[in-house]
Formats: sequence, structure tokens, C-alpha cells
Amino acid sequence: MLKNCPLSPNLFLTTPVYKNLRPILLLLICLPGFLLAQKPNENYKYHIFKAQSPIKIDGNADDPAWQTTEVADNFFMVQPIDTSFARAKTEVRMAYDSQNMYILVVNHKPVKGTLIVESLRRDFSFNKNDNFLLFMDTFDDRTNGFSFGSNAVGAPWDGQQFDGGAVNLSWDNKWVTAVKNLEDRWIWEAAIPFKSIRYKPGITSWGINFSRLDLTIAEKSAWAPVPRQFASASLAYTGQLIWDQPPPDPGLNISLIPYTAARFNKNFQRSNDHERSLAIGGDVKIGITPSMNLDLTVNPDFSQVEVDVQQTNLDRFELFFPERRQFFLENADLFANFGYASIRPFFSRRIGLGVPIQYGARLSGKLDKNWRLGILDVQTSAQDSLPVTNYAVVALQRQVFARSNIRFMMVNKDAIRYSHELNNAFSRYNRNIGTEFNLASANNLWSGKALFLKSFSPDRKGDDMVHAADIRYASTNFTWQWQHEYIGANYNAEVGYVPNSVRNGYYKINPSVGYLFFVKSNRLISHGPKLQTTLFWDKKRALSDNETAFVYTFNFKSRGLATIWTATNYVRLLQPFDPTNSGRERLRAGTEHRWKSAGFEFFSGPQNNFTYDFSGRVGGYYQNGERLNLAVNAGYRFQPYVALALSSNYNSISLPAPWNHIEYWLVGPRVDVTFRNNLFLTTFVQYNNQADNINLNTRLQWRYKPASDLFIVYTDNYLPENFHVKNRALVVKFTYWWNV
Repeated sequence: MLKNCPLSPNLFLTTPVYKNLRPILLLLICLPGFLLAQKPNENYKYHIFKAQSPIKIDGNADDPAWQTTEVADNFFMVQPIDTSFARAKTEVRMAYDSQNMYILVVNHKPVKGTLIVESLRRDFSFNKNDNFLLFMDTFDDRTNGFSFGSNAVGAPWDGQQFDGGAVNLSWDNKWVTAVKNLEDRWIWEAAIPFKSIRYKPGITSWGINFSRLDLTIAEKSAWAPVPRQFASASLAYTGQLIWDQPPPDPGLNISLIPYTAARFNKNFQRSNDHERSLAIGGDVKIGITPSMNLDLTVNPDFSQVEVDVQQTNLDRFELFFPERRQFFLENADLFANFGYASIRPFFSRRIGLGVPIQYGARLSGKLDKNWRLGILDVQTSAQDSLPVTNYAVVALQRQVFARSNIRFMMVNKDAIRYSHELNNAFSRYNRNIGTEFNLASANNLWSGKALFLKSFSPDRKGDDMVHAADIRYASTNFTWQWQHEYIGANYNAEVGYVPNSVRNGYYKINPSVGYLFFVKSNRLISHGPKLQTTLFWDKKRALSDNETAFVYTFNFKSRGLATIWTATNYVRLLQPFDPTNSGRERLRAGTEHRWKSAGFEFFSGPQNNFTYDFSGRVGGYYQNGERLNLAVNAGYRFQPYVALALSSNYNSISLPAPWNHIEYWLVGPRVDVTFRNNLFLTTFVQYNNQADNINLNTRLQWRYKPASDLFIVYTDNYLPENFHVKNRALVVKFTYWWNV
């Protein structure tokens, strides 16, 4: 653990005075060494050369240009163990010309004739498909990059990488891919335009790694070795892509993406009249430099975005739903990942929530290897008593050490032509400023964050600060984490997501520790315990919440997973709360509630056509009540064209009067039909008796050209008791991606 320490720990830690402080002092002394250590896989190098003849993307691997390229093979196993070479043989070749970077991958099948895939659906689920993925660190900063790939039947995968290895699959761009499947191997071939990615001009070394998942033998492998506790997407463990000369300048890089959308609506509860509308608008993407992009949008339409998956809400706080709208996705981590999952000063779904967006602009990308910049400005229309509102965000990131960074952010929400008489239900402005330090060691073992925020609102002043920090250590066997938070009573993030702020200020700590035992077994890889606790105190430093849980996990060689757990809870309500979230009587603020519970989860391996997972929880609840929760998700695939899924969640809550007994069902059957890898039909139904609603959504997407689509979306909402239609909508949308 101390091999990267710049000083010997024995130099001055031998006296009795220092012995008790040794762990803390060692960490402070050696942390710079951990942060600045050399790249673990820098000796793994792939040399890419200019293609000597044209390359046709057809998956046949017979172009003469491929015969003169270097070959990357001898992959290392990542899972189930990381101490040997992979059993599934993989060969990778790369080349480039003035327009594109090319990749050819021959994935040899360890068992001839086998194939495990879910469907032809784009941006497939990684764990449910035989697949090959490419991870590129185009700035060689071990923090940001791009991922491209395919499953074994040609479903494409593309995403932006951020925070050292996370992949945002909502990001789409224009590129060409093809797969050919044979008895003993499947071949992936792709052309990635230089215009579709961002990179620093002039450098001749990128970070790169190749990842292979073969579910037939439940093996994940990588060209440059990755410890099994980390994702193969981790940019800390990339090798080097060495160019024979700097990658070509992409030249003029402007994309026009116009759309036209026809919409038909009918609200049966208010009127029998149909509403018809025709919308025209679009986006423009301008490559200011090969590493900096300007996105513009006018009258954007997001009707094709998939409907959120509903959740039964028994919590005291707001649920989180991810952003899926294309305009907000490029370099989204600059804006969306500031803060923590429950402390976000900026959450883009606050913009345009039920209010049309008039226009918007986003400038984002790399200024140089160390600096990233993000600027966003969006204006929404007036609606009812809501005034025209402008949203502006500035984010700046500076890389420090090997993989860590410092970020700054400013968020501004301003009502334009605000009137106290007409708009007094809304604040005139809300602003947030903040800074954070993100820790990531060179070998990814240490990670953490320290955050400071301050808000400015016309009616909430004083005690409007936030501080939070965490540190995490994750080795193969041992993990531990410490997190603490403080939120002031008047902190206000109207364009953010801070659900716990309704506590009117709090202190929180959240420590955890876990250990994995790796075993030699025909079925089991590892098992081990984890202990975690979460405690909240109010501003008077009196305990308000405590949840302590003990979890035991089993990891199977089939890539299945099982956990059992037990927990104790204490809650002192700071505000009135209806424990059924059904609009019934609320428990009084100040009342105290204690209960114990236990549960389990099981996820099957993905090798079979029939996959499933189930979970359960039984135990106490508020007001000495009882709660039973059962959830089952099952899927069956007729690979690769049809995938059926059924999700069901049942809650039974028993409380004293006036709540008595209540049952909640959330059931969601879904059918995905992928006629080809560019023609998709998705239909799902969501029955939610807590929301008293049945939702039907059908979405047809035809990608007739790369990144150009025709969407047909049909939506119905019904009353569950008699299936009377509440409202109905049909949208036909046509988009075209045109590179100038």
C-alpha cells in the first residue's frame, strides 16, 4: 500500500509520541505519492498507422489495409479472476485516414455456435450481452473520454466517459458499424469520424483499452489488465494508443439537426376537442475546436424521449429521475455531476418542466489538457403566473495531480420582467455558487470529494451554506468509506436536486466498511459482509434519523448476485408526514418511530434466455406498523429480435386507524422488438394504483441514416377502475443529421 510513498515511514515515526498518529500521518505524507504515481498500464502500447488502402465497413475483415496493421491480443481476464490470461481469444486492429478512425475486432468463440444477446437495441445492457467495447481517453487525462462498441449481433453502443470511467449512454453521435456472426467467431468493424469525438490537437498518445464480455463462459477480459474490483471502463488502467503522426484536424465541424413534429392530443377529462399542433425547430452542433463544442437549440422538442419508469413512493422526499434530453447530454458531467447524488446545485430536469423552452446554448469541452469549461444558457416561456425565466450555468474544472480535479460552478435562475402582483408565487431569482475537490488516485484505490456551496435568494438569507465530504478506499478485498454533510436551514437550490433540504438544515454522517472473501468453488467467486450506518441530526444537534444495516453478499461465477440484510431504523419527524403517501392523515412533527426489518435480493446470471431477479423486505414501519415488500423482474428473449419483460412491485402496509391496511401495486409489462439494428418498437404498460393510473406507451424508431430518425410515439393514460381514457397523445417526429 505504501510503495508510492515519497518518504520512508520509519524516518520519524519511531518515537512513542508518533506511534498513535502513525496511520493519519502516513496518509498525509503518502497521499501525493498515490495521486501522482505513474499510469499503471503505460507499458501497454498499440501503434496506429494510416491505412494504405480504402476500408469498407461490412464486418468481413478482408480489406487489404487490415493486413499491415498491428494486432492487440493476449487479453487479460478481469472477472471472475484477474490473475491469468483470458480464455476467450480476441484480436484487435486499428487504422485511420483523413476522415475516420477504423477498428476491426475478431472475437473468437470459446464454444462454437454460441451466442448470448438480449436484442438489437442500441446502447444495450452490458451484463446481458456478449459484447466488445472500446474506451478512449482522447486527452490522456485518465478522466474523460469516449466509448464505442457492439454486441454480438450488431447493436451499437456509444457514450461519453466521465469521472474516470462512468459512461453516459444517452449521448449519441454519427458513426458507422457492422457485425458479421460466424460459427467460431463474430467480427466487429466500425468507422468513427474524427468529427464525432473531441480530442486535443497535436498529441500523439491517447489512453485506450479494449473490453470483451463472453457470457458463455461468464468471462470479462481486457487488453490492458484491470483489477477485478473496478469496471473495465476505468480510464486509470488504459494502455496507450500511439499515433504515427498527430490525428488529423477534423476541419469545419458543423452539424445541423432540424426536426418537424406533428402532435395530436385529447384530454377526455376536460374536453372532447382534439388539440393539433405542428412544431419546427432543431439543434446546431459547432466544433469550435477539436475539443470544444457549441450546442444551440431553438424550440426544442423532446417528445421522443422514453417515458420515466414509475416508482412506488413511500419516502418523505422527492424521487430522482435521470435526464434523457439530447440537448443537455454532451459533457453532461460538467454540469450534472457537481455535488452528490442528494446534493446537486444543478439538475437540468428543472428546466422546461411543463414549460416550453424557447432557445438554449451550451459551450462545453476542453480548453487544454488540464482545463474544462461548460457554459449553459436556456430561456423558457411564460405560462400562467410563471414568468419568462432564464437559466445560466458556468462550470470550470481544473485537473490536478494525476486524475483529481477542482471544480467551480455558478447557477443563476432569473425571472424576466418579474411582477410582484402577477408572479408572487415564484421567487425573482435564485443563485448558487460552489467549489469542490474530487480525489482520484492514480491506481483508483482512493477516491473522494470535498464540497462547499452557497445560495442567494431574496427571501432566504443567512445559514445558506453547504459543506459535504467523503473519502473511499477500495481494494480487491477491503472497502471502507466515510461521508459527512451539513446543509444550512436557508440553503436553496431551485435549479438543483437536494431532497433532504426539506429537513430545514441538518448534519449527516454515513460511514461503511466491507470485506470480501474470495474462494475456490465451482459456483461461488466471493462472499462477504458490509456494515453501514446513516445518521441525521437537526440544527440543535438532536438525532432525527438513524438507519444501520448489515449486509452479506454472495457473488457467483455465473455473474449472479445474492444479498441478505437486516436493518434498524429510528425516525423523529421534523415535518408532518403521511406514511402511505396517499393524501390521508399525516403523522405529527416531533413524533418518534422505531422499527426493525430484514430482506434479501437475488439476481440471476444472464446466460439463459429466461432471466429474473427478485427481492423482499419484511418488518416494522411508522407508528408501530408493519410493511411487506415483494418485487420481481422477469425477462425472456427470443434473441436477437424480441425481448419480453415484466416488472412487479407489491407493498402491503398495516397501520392503526385512520390508515388501516393499504396495498400498492406497480406492474409494468414491456415488449422490445428490434427488427434490425436501426428499427425498434418498444411498448410498455405501467399500472400504478398509488397514482391511480395506467399508462400505455408505444414508441417506434427508424434510424434511416446514422443519427437521423423517424419517431412515432403513442401514449394513453387510463383510470384503473374502469379503463376510461384520461388523455391520449400521438406524436410523429422526423429528424435529420446533416454535416455541413
